[in-house]
Amino acid sequence: MERKDAPPISGLKLVAVIVQTIGVIIIGALLAQVVLFLVSTWHRVTYERQRRTLALELLRCRVEAARTLKVGQEDEKRFWGGFRKFVVRQKVRECHDVYSFYLAPHDRKPLPRFQPGQHLVFKLHIPDTTKPVVRCYSLSDSPTQSDYYRITIKRELSPSDNPDVPAGLVSSYFHNHLQEGDILDVKAPSGKFFLDLTSAAPVAFVAGGVGITPLLSMLNSITEGAATTREVWLFYGVSNGTEHIMKDHLAQLNRQYHNVHVHVCYSQPSDADVIGEDYDHSGRVSVDLLRGLLPSNNYEFFLCGPPAMMDSLTKQLKVWGIPEDKIFFEAFGSATVKKTASPPPQLADATEVKVFFSKTGKRCQWDQKHGSLLELAEGNAVQIDFGCRAGSCGTCLTAIKAGDVTYMTEPGVAPEAGSCFPCIAIPKGHVTLDA
Repeated sequence: MERKDAPPISGLKLVAVIVQTIGVIIIGALLAQVVLFLVSTWHRVTYERQRRTLALELLRCRVEAARTLKVGQEDEKRFWGGFRKFVVRQKVRECHDVYSFYLAPHDRKPLPRFQPGQHLVFKLHIPDTTKPVVRCYSLSDSPTQSDYYRITIKRELSPSDNPDVPAGLVSSYFHNHLQEGDILDVKAPSGKFFLDLTSAAPVAFVAGGVGITPLLSMLNSITEGAATTREVWLFYGVSNGTEHIMKDHLAQLNRQYHNVHVHVCYSQPSDADVIGEDYDHSGRVSVDLLRGLLPSNNYEFFLCGPPAMMDSLTKQLKVWGIPEDKIFFEAFGSATVKKTASPPPQLADATEVKVFFSKTGKRCQWDQKHGSLLELAEGNAVQIDFGCRAGSCGTCLTAIKAGDVTYMTEPGVAPEAGSCFPCIAIPKGHVTLDA
């Protein structure tokens, strides 16, 4: 059988194929151009959106900086020297033997903002005392409140193992005698134990008992201010529910803010205390607990509580690898960490440093175990008035008649020329004090 070949493609069909191919190429090119245009437009819109967002953020930062500067300038004008009259607006029971006192300026003028963690110095005229008594108490609320200051005070009782020791003079006065409407003499907020609100560094607060008061100020400042996303942990230790200060407030902050983590420890829970409801952990606050809960040790640590607790925790934190400049602790009152008094280099090899208290005629020998000159005086029955024990209130100001001193920590205020604050001072050499 004869095989027939396929008929040849006509010229018109060939032209049609070529035209179709060219059409597809043109359409593809157009589509590619459209896609490129859309992508370019999307990038441009995204860039413009980001640019506007950054511009708005920059504007917000500038406005916030200007506002902060203005507030700071206004605060500088509002700060006062010496003592100012305050009226007790409210006296509120927080828990067993703990009261909060809301203090409003008697002259009704606006109050300056303070740094969260700072304290107030009080000059108190207590019945049956021959002269005013000076004491310091931490501010326990955030500085955003412009019409009042709040302090929270625990009544110090006589030790159970030594009932002959009198109860705390000043705390008993606040609890038993001070009433709403009474007038107090108060110095402006001061102190170097405070939280830097311009920093975004994560923080871990460790509190024992009433030592939570300055940390409450810091915590409230974070949740009420612009830095509400700053990571913050609170480890709070008390004996049981009767000593749990501001329990409901802390629980609310823990629920309301995703960046706030509150852990409460009861060392001696009562039968009425329920773990998981009233508290989170049995036992005392420890570095082992912190290590088990914190994601890392890259935090700034703020401590305030009984001296034994803070001494132990600061040592354990250093063993954990926390740099000393990342550990901050309360520096006045009963919550003072014992500081090592390192002598100046010129005294490192000295066998004795003589201190003469000229008013009492006492001649003493100082070495590192005595700590401050105030502690040396107390150990030798030399009376020197004191308030804060941190060089902030100025109560212990004493004239130097011979020699010179140096300080274990920088004073909160500069002493008068020729005088010193014995509460934080150690001798540079032989020294004579007017005490």
